[in-house]
Formats: sequence, C-alpha cells, structure tokens
Amino acid sequence: MTATPVRPEQTRSLSGTLGVGAIVLMVVAAASPLTVIGGAAPLGVLLGNGIGFPAMYAVAGVVLLLFTIGLSAMSRAVPRPGAFFTYIGHGLGRSTGVAGAWLALLTYTAVQLCVYGYIGAILAVTFEGLGVAGIPWWVYSLAVVAVVGVLGYVHIDLSAKVLGVLLIGEILIVLALVVAVLATGGAEGLSAEPFAPSHVLSGAPGIGLMMAIAAFIGFESTAIYRSEAKDPDVTVPRATYVAVIGVALFYTVSAWALIMAWGPSQAIDTVAADYANVVIITMGQYLGPVGYVVTNVLLVTSMFACVLSFHNVLTRYQHSMAGGGLLPIELTWVHKRQQSPYRSSLLQTITAAVLVTICAVLGLDPVLQVFTWFSGVATLAIVVMMAVTAVAVVAYFVRAHTRGRLWSTRIAPVLGFLGLVGFAAAVAVYFPVLVGDVDAEGEPVFGVVSALLVGSIPLFALIGYGQALYLKRFRSSRYARVLDTIADAGA
Repeated sequence: MTATPVRPEQTRSLSGTLGVGAIVLMVVAAASPLTVIGGAAPLGVLLGNGIGFPAMYAVAGVVLLLFTIGLSAMSRAVPRPGAFFTYIGHGLGRSTGVAGAWLALLTYTAVQLCVYGYIGAILAVTFEGLGVAGIPWWVYSLAVVAVVGVLGYVHIDLSAKVLGVLLIGEILIVLALVVAVLATGGAEGLSAEPFAPSHVLSGAPGIGLMMAIAAFIGFESTAIYRSEAKDPDVTVPRATYVAVIGVALFYTVSAWALIMAWGPSQAIDTVAADYANVVIITMGQYLGPVGYVVTNVLLVTSMFACVLSFHNVLTRYQHSMAGGGLLPIELTWVHKRQQSPYRSSLLQTITAAVLVTICAVLGLDPVLQVFTWFSGVATLAIVVMMAVTAVAVVAYFVRAHTRGRLWSTRIAPVLGFLGLVGFAAAVAVYFPVLVGDVDAEGEPVFGVVSALLVGSIPLFALIGYGQALYLKRFRSSRYARVLDTIADAGA
C-alpha cells in the first residue's frame, strides 16, 4: 500500500457515508455483548449484588440516557469530532478539555488492554484443548493485535462490516438463550424477583454497578465518527440514543434470563461453581451441543470485535487530538486510497503491542489481573469523564444564553450529573475489591496496587493540564491549534 500524502487538506480530513446502523454497530460491538454476558455478568452476580444484578443495567441505562440527552444537544451545537474532550473544552475551557482528552486516552487504552489479556487467555485454553500446548497467552494477544492493526489501517467501512457480522452472531445466540428460557419457564419458573429492592440493594451493589457501567463504555464514541457519518446532525444523536437504550434493554433482559435459567435460589451457587464458563454451560443446557460450540467460538469473536472497535475509537481520538495540536501533526494524515487515519492506527497498534509485552514481562495473570484491574480503571475513568462532560454541557448552554430547551440543555444534564457522581463514589469505594485489597473482615481498603491504578486517573488529567499550560507559554502557535478542536472558552 502506498501512503503518500497529497495536500494537507486532503490528508487531514476523514470522510464517509456511515449511517445510524453502521455507527451503532461500531459502538455496540465495543460493548462486546457476549463478553459482557459471559464475563462481566457472572462477576456482577458473584461479587456484586447477587440475583439483583440485572437491575443494575436498567439503573445505569436511565442515568446514561439523561446524560445522553445533553450530549446529543451538545453534538448539534458543537459540530466537531472528538466527543468528550471537545465538549469539555467548549464548556469548561481549553485546559480542562485537554485534560479530558488525555483521560479519554487512558480510558480506551485500558479497555483495549484488558480485553487483549482476556482474549489471549481464552485462545491459549482453546488451542490447548486442541492439542497445541505450551504457547503463552501473550503470544495469542500479540497475534490479535496484529490482525486488528491491519483492519484498523484500511477504510473503516471494512471494520464496520466485520463488526456487523460478529455482532449479529453474538446477539442472536444470546437472544436464542432468552427465548429458550422463556419457552421452558427456566429452572424455577419466570419471575421478577431479581428486581425486588431487597435483592438490588443486597451484597455489594457498588461492584454490581461497576460491572454494569462497563457494558456501556464506548456508546459516546458515536461523535468520534461525525466526519464519516452520512448526515452527522441527524445520524450521530440517533445512533447515540439507539446505542444507550439498546444496550440497557438487551443486557437487562439477558442477565435476567441467565438468573431464570438456573432459578433465583440456585443462580449464585451455580455461578460460584464456575463463573468463567457458566454462560457456555447454560447455553449447552438450553441450546444443546450446537449452542455450546457456537458460544465458544462467538466468545472469542466477541472479544475480537471489542478490541477492533476500540482500536478505531482510539485511532480517531488521536486523530482529533493531533488536529487540535495536542499530538504530533503527522497523526492527522489520512491514507490517500484507504481514507483511514493510518498513522494514528499504526501508533495505536504499536502502543497495544508494547502494553501487552509489559504485562507479560511483569508476569501478570491475563484474567485476574490484566482484565480485572484495567476494566476497573476504565470504568471509573469513564464515569468521571462523563460527569465532567455533563457539567460542561450546562456551562456551555448557560454561557450561550440558549432558550427554549431547558430539558435537554440544563435539567437532563444536571440529573445525569448527579447520577454519575453517585456512580463514581460507589465504584471508587469498592475498587480495591477488584485487586484483592481488603482487610481481615473483607472490607475494601486502598493498598499499593489499587492506589496506583486509581491514581492513574488524576495523573492523566494532570498531564493534560500540564500540556495545555506548556503549549500556551512555550508553543503559542501550536497552542492556537487547540482551537481547531476545542473552543476558546477561557484558559
């Protein structure tokens, strides 16, 4: 492939004709439906609030829908790609916007790394069962990094098609389980017991919320594809609403069906016996041997779809940041033939490979440490970033003296902010549980590992603030380019 740039205006602008369906596929694939139901949901039941866990998807969905109302209003008022960090900059100033940009990089990089760990572990076990033993998990992870890198290099339409096929397969197999449970009545009959307040608030609801919120990470990235959307003012808001509502409904019903499959009285014990394979076992029981095998295959493709989707999101975040002068200008280059941000894609591929290698050198367990630790970091970081964005939305419209849209520009964002602050507090309090930092009574306490992981969030925000101050003082021309992406809303 040749990648010789022509003129700057040709090499720095993304274009495309993605519709609502294609964008929804890209961002919902990032949620990795089968991985959520097969991995996060059992952990939510086991470590969180037991059979009351399905309700957490509904709770998270309501709060995020309120947040999305303000986000969609902002996407129409600020017609630029960049999502959170662009909107934060327009509402709260350039320095805060730059901090948000770096926090976004941390969030999506952490998500991608944790899934690379998980898929490496799954592939190692799968191939060992086929007689190929002795190959460590990180070799498989690096192989997946390479394949994702190739797909990320070419035009995004190909990624959308690949993700679409994989996502449809995931959704169909999970819906098949739901239908089978409904048809058979489950193990103990169908009931709304999981939604009873006594169950929803039992155990450790903070862990339940953490696992539920993780399923939504990536929905806001619809705005990242603005430059490649067919009709961005219509397509982006619609895709965002569809993604949030669809994810909330799908996971609430699917998690409920998982509880019904084993019965409320047996679900927790069943999950505890083999949480890593409980969904596969459930599929085998309700869908037979074919369902068992298909689920095994789709679990791997589900995680592949996840890392491919987040690779595309990260690539475009870097592209937007470079356009605003926050990263090297070379990352704005768009391939002449593929029309993809190929330089940014290559950088992201290298970054993923380096991080996987570091985890391997440190001897981290791919599931218990890489997956669990970094999914926690991503969840807490995204909640903090959304809360700040909600404030930015209100600040922007108040300053713009916008009238007649109080619900979408003030009330809904404020309600969303209050909910997100509550989420952040619950996740932060229970974060040490993820890394095993608990006292003799099993209560969470911040040890070295949990403190370092949580501390990475303010650290990346400070890096952003520091860069903004440095550029303003020593690279004024480059600092001025931040305005290409982030509005001049103050220092």
